[in-house]
Amino acid sequence: MTDVLRYTAFTTDPAGGNPAGVVLDATGLDDAGMLAIAAEVGYSETAFVLPHDEPDAFHVRYYSPEVEVPFCGHATVATAVAMNRTGTLAFHTRAGRVAVDTDGRTATLTSVPTSSTPVRPEDLDRALDVLRWERDDLDPRYPAHWAFGGARHLVLAVKTRERLAHLDYDFDGLRDLLTRNDAVTAHLVHQREEDVFDARDPFPVGGVVEDAATGAAALAFGGYLRTLGLVPRPRTLTIHQGVDLGRPSLLSVDVRPDRDQVRVTGAAVPL
Repeated sequence: MTDVLRYTAFTTDPAGGNPAGVVLDATGLDDAGMLAIAAEVGYSETAFVLPHDEPDAFHVRYYSPEVEVPFCGHATVATAVAMNRTGTLAFHTRAGRVAVDTDGRTATLTSVPTSSTPVRPEDLDRALDVLRWERDDLDPRYPAHWAFGGARHLVLAVKTRERLAHLDYDFDGLRDLLTRNDAVTAHLVHQREEDVFDARDPFPVGGVVEDAATGAAALAFGGYLRTLGLVPRPRTLTIHQGVDLGRPSLLSVDVRPDRDQVRVTGAAVPL
């Protein structure tokens, strides 16, 4: 029987954060076996660790209950903490090599190179339709983009926290829009203060209504801000997520104007 550990990431409280499954030794599991385990665990992602030839390096694959995704931030934090190691690790993912610095309680992930491109008008219209939002709900300072930081995400910003709190979307419609654009979540944000944001991340592509913490989207969001020229100096962002789900999560994101890689830091604890 495969041993599956259960951790929650981007929190120090077992009642908060985003739960992830972790299989520290996935040797002998094929794709179907990994998917079956992820479906049984039922979390938004389960990480599967395989050996690598390099020291302190591992192959890592990520499965939601319905599909494999190229990269997952919260499951990476959970995996690094579950390994009970300190120092710098290298996780070789489908998205590329991700450096992970861990002290055994927290982990800092350094993304693959980020990128961000505007959303076509027809896709924005469809996104607003399936989210049941109006154009006037959007914050004009932050244009709609497809942002990448290991996986692709739809980034939309709203003017008010109230609009973000009342999320009631067309599950199948959003899943189809994201799938057509090779994206995994919609990263929906509201700027609370200069460097403080609230976020929600529907994940219908993986069969999950919403993530309580999405490290990959946070990395992509940092790259999005850099693409827009909104990182004239190094910025450390604080992202609050999961509050509306009753699982508060805290993500710290470091972005530099001279670097297309972004870093996200979070804690994890066992469940």
